[in-house]
Amino acid sequence: MTSFLNEDFLLQTEFAKTLYHHYAKSLPIIDYHCHLSPEDIASNRQFKNISAVWLAGDHYKWRAMRTLGVNEKYITGNGTDEEKFEQWAFTVPYTMRNPLYHWTHLELKRYFGIDQLLSPDTAKEIYKTSSALLNTPDYTVHALLNKMNVEVVCTTDDPADSLEHHQAISKSNLQTTVLPTFRPDKSFAVENPAAYTSYLQKLSAASGIAINSYEQLMQALQNRVDFFHSLGCKLSDHGLEQLYYAENKNAYAIESLFSKLLKGEALDKSEIIFFKYRVLIELGRMYYAKGWTQQFHLGALRNTNERMLTKLGPDTGFDSIGDFTQSVALSRFLNELDGTDQLAKTILYNLNPSDNEVMGTMIGNFNDGSVKGKVQFGSAWWFLDQKDGMEKQINALSNLGLLSCFIGMLTDSRSFLSFPRHEYFRRLLCNLIGKDVANGELPWDEKWLGKLVSDICYHNAKSYFNFK
Repeated sequence: MTSFLNEDFLLQTEFAKTLYHHYAKSLPIIDYHCHLSPEDIASNRQFKNISAVWLAGDHYKWRAMRTLGVNEKYITGNGTDEEKFEQWAFTVPYTMRNPLYHWTHLELKRYFGIDQLLSPDTAKEIYKTSSALLNTPDYTVHALLNKMNVEVVCTTDDPADSLEHHQAISKSNLQTTVLPTFRPDKSFAVENPAAYTSYLQKLSAASGIAINSYEQLMQALQNRVDFFHSLGCKLSDHGLEQLYYAENKNAYAIESLFSKLLKGEALDKSEIIFFKYRVLIELGRMYYAKGWTQQFHLGALRNTNERMLTKLGPDTGFDSIGDFTQSVALSRFLNELDGTDQLAKTILYNLNPSDNEVMGTMIGNFNDGSVKGKVQFGSAWWFLDQKDGMEKQINALSNLGLLSCFIGMLTDSRSFLSFPRHEYFRRLLCNLIGKDVANGELPWDEKWLGKLVSDICYHNAKSYFNFK
């Protein structure tokens, strides 16, 4: 048995153990941001083996394998699924002190009941055992969601998406509520005019609105916001290096910029920033009108390796933390929406830990008493959703805001085996509070601290998003 992965894993005090086992462990999961495939959920997909569900699309694992010198054939190439799994098993012992080591063994244990450490010596047996289970009725996608007690899943969907799979899911007998999230990044991705005009054609087809002007672009986006809302959407999401703001609201004629794009003419840097700002402000007003929550994922430096981008495409493991300036434009963007009382509930995620205190103080500027935790410092994201990163986010939020209002963890994952990340977060949270109690920094008040933990792990998110 994996001696380190026992029932009290990461729980270093008796009070931490009490908090986790009695107030956190059994709560349902609300996964309000992920990249799971709605098609896989709608079809109740049955994965043929563990590589198909565990390795395909997981660029965390891919980066580790490349670092160790594993050939791309066994990562994203034409190696067999069993060969790819064997190469991952070869890699795992070398991932000690990387969160992948913990996640790997938590997932093997929670989904398949496997206590063995994954290594070349155990690879064949684990592949055979797990793959056999995956081919049983208890391991379809719906069954996996039920197994992990997942109450709500919010996927990430483009405005031009038909949402046909969401419509099918809503008519199924799946116990988990699955809702779309509005991710309009391509609607303001104007760096490449050819790609942008191509996208406008898709958006036009989806909305039924010919997009020949900026005004018609706004009409098409409103049309899609309305459609998403009709299917239960409660969130939007945006992946940005930083938020954008224009001091001079009349610096450019927005219709002229749009006309240039339609002609295939490139915008300069200041024009691009102005265009993005205008679209995002208008979208923010739409979200407020619907009662949605807007999410901003800030600070990723994406597609840094052009050779591999050309070969494999985006989201394949060649992104990193960026060092973008965040505070000024972010505050002025939020302030403009707040100035007309049109600031929706907002979650700010940052990828650079040096910005933790910026985000921890920024949220307090726009919490106006209308909603508990209206503006949130979101859970540690991407490269930071590991032990050190999550503890730093929790500590910054605790020191500068109210941890008690926090809406907790999400997977941000493409894998149906990632839900133990919620367990990982819950254990870390309970351990931090338990240590404070042991150190005499918090009172030994099981009832109140148990409520605080339960709220962060589940109840705050359920109330914040108004999930039924």
